[in-house]
Amino acid sequence: MENRRTGPARPGHRKGDASLAVAAEQTVLWSHDVLGLHAVADAAGAVRLGASGQDWDRLAPLVEVTVTGHGRTWSGERFVDTTVGGRLAHRGRTTVADGDRVTTTIRLADPVTGLAAEIALRTSPGAGYLRAQVRLVNEGDAPLRLESVSSLTLGGLLPLGDSSPTGVALAPGDHPTSGPTLHWADNDWLAECRWRRAPFREQVVPLNRAAHGHEGRGCFERSSQGSWSTGRHLPLAALTDPAGRAWLWQIESSAGWRYETGEREGAVYVALFGPDDAHHQWHETLGPGQEFTTVPAVVVGARTGGLDAAFGELTSYRRRTRRPHPDHTALPVIYNDYMNTLMGDPTTDKLLPLVAAAAAAGAEVFVVDAGWYDDDAQGWWDAVGAWEASRSRFPGGIGEVLDAITRHGMTPGLWLEPEVVGVRSPLARTLPPEAFFRRGGVRVTEHGRHHLDLRHPAARAHLDQVVDRIVGDWGVGYLKLDYNVNIGAGTENGTESAGAGLLGHHRAHLDWLGSLIDRHPGLVLENCASGGLRMDHAQLAVTQVQSTSDQQDPARYPPIAAAAATAVTPEQAAVWAYPQPHFTPDEIAFTLTGALQGRIHLSGFLDRMSPRQSALVRSAVAAYKTLRPEIPAGLPFWPLGLPAWEDTWLAAGLRGPAGAADWLTVWRRAPAPGSPRTPDDGTRTLPVPHLRGTRVRPTVHYPAGCDATAAWDPAASRLTVTLPRPGTAVLLRLAEDG
Repeated sequence: MENRRTGPARPGHRKGDASLAVAAEQTVLWSHDVLGLHAVADAAGAVRLGASGQDWDRLAPLVEVTVTGHGRTWSGERFVDTTVGGRLAHRGRTTVADGDRVTTTIRLADPVTGLAAEIALRTSPGAGYLRAQVRLVNEGDAPLRLESVSSLTLGGLLPLGDSSPTGVALAPGDHPTSGPTLHWADNDWLAECRWRRAPFREQVVPLNRAAHGHEGRGCFERSSQGSWSTGRHLPLAALTDPAGRAWLWQIESSAGWRYETGEREGAVYVALFGPDDAHHQWHETLGPGQEFTTVPAVVVGARTGGLDAAFGELTSYRRRTRRPHPDHTALPVIYNDYMNTLMGDPTTDKLLPLVAAAAAAGAEVFVVDAGWYDDDAQGWWDAVGAWEASRSRFPGGIGEVLDAITRHGMTPGLWLEPEVVGVRSPLARTLPPEAFFRRGGVRVTEHGRHHLDLRHPAARAHLDQVVDRIVGDWGVGYLKLDYNVNIGAGTENGTESAGAGLLGHHRAHLDWLGSLIDRHPGLVLENCASGGLRMDHAQLAVTQVQSTSDQQDPARYPPIAAAAATAVTPEQAAVWAYPQPHFTPDEIAFTLTGALQGRIHLSGFLDRMSPRQSALVRSAVAAYKTLRPEIPAGLPFWPLGLPAWEDTWLAAGLRGPAGAADWLTVWRRAPAPGSPRTPDDGTRTLPVPHLRGTRVRPTVHYPAGCDATAAWDPAASRLTVTLPRPGTAVLLRLAEDG
């Protein structure tokens, strides 16, 4: 039997009293008034972080570090309660203002190992976010092997009234659903941004802390796997309570991440990590004088307004922290030849009619997607890497097509998959072995491709030459950068772990992307990974556009489009709109409407449409151009909540700044085959609480002349929308009346 007895409470700390103020021997090192957080040091120098007004024991150690040979003080699935994290003691702090950003760096040290830690806590005055990053330095005499390092830990976020440290049980008739609710997002190919929710107590059950003398060993956790950072889940999640309080967090990494949330002394804690040994084969050995810096993580909060308010804060944070680019406000209409159209089989003869039709529809960028380099009789998938234009597909040269795009007033774009080299490509033999991912001394192969390590100068020089030729010589102004393999844990360069190799490549990749914009300031980069499988803010802080999905079924796309703003700012969220000549007018309007609040990505055989069909497409593009000046300042909201995958009614809106209109897209889908049939009269009521007390005039913005209707009830702050038929959608403008 393990000894489960807990140590004595620190002097002056009454365990279980959540209302206890900061004790006399404690020092507040940092505070965030908007979020209601503070970092507090005790007399011994230990530092904890969490909600203001909470007892010391509910707060979380400022930095958690698992070091081989030291481990944790309580074994289990959690990565908190680390031995070294518990020993880290305060040794100073500094605060620096840089424009509208204020960074407080708190310095800590472990007297046993000599490990020093610095956590940078960054925010902006009046903003509801906290961004954190940890730097570790080995100031000792012996190497230290790191297995996990937190970027941010927070304690005491929401109280759990059913499980206080003193063992208070549920009152008769109470149910854990009255407490916090946990929200997380599953993510998969063709099925991105699928949000789920459950009472916190269904995932972290009450265990009666008093009876057992210790916290539980488990937690609720989600993590990435391999090099698709969002191939399983989005790197964000949220907690809400019935009063409208919300906490929302995000980890900014394409190279491994994990979050956990659980119970600590009768309240909720959250811990955010980059890659770790257990989940990502990451470990890092620091020799004396060596250092390591974690990936960034951010938490945002809202005291009222729930998830809508929290995602508004996160959207503002994402805009504040990304690299500035004119595309963020220009938002040109993009036509891409791939989806449900050429599907990777472009030729001059097929493209020229589409170029003319796209220009006539109002497109401003024309992207030639995959296949433009294919001259191989065996197919191009496992032969890519040189990125030279096919002579058989373009007998007059690819310049003939690119020039035609330019003559029609559009910016030419091309598709690339830069990080891979096909196994049959000459580059697989001419680049040095060290330029590729390797594990156990063997070059990694996945789905017929090898993977470049962009830390190697030969790999980077090759890609620089490719991009400079395509952009500088060919005049291409838009690159769709795809990533269609999950290469696994990473690469072992010498003695490094595979996860450390992936993190190193990830950071080199971000640096390479930034260097492209440095050399070609007007270039627009689209981030794609079989759709949305690498849809993280680390990528989106550098790239301008995000592919939200490869979903080809227009009836399946609405929940992805509706929830896309949870993962990416609306002005970066590329949503496919692929009308076809065989579509009915309702079907054409349905696929177009869903893209109008983000980045419309046109596709489809526009050159084969009837005049009536073409007019419906042109009117959608015209409607988008009216709306787009307001998208970069809009904040997302969801009157029906975040959509479920099979919902028949969905709604997603953009809340405009003061004095501006709001926009709202409403979809009505047919029930999924096999699902229970429920009565549906074609009318749905949508609460819009942020417009409470406002006289609103709802108008149909697209499709014009449709039979959808909308009426506003100012007393109830709700909108009643009628869509008479399944398979229809409408974009509404909600403007103040009078």
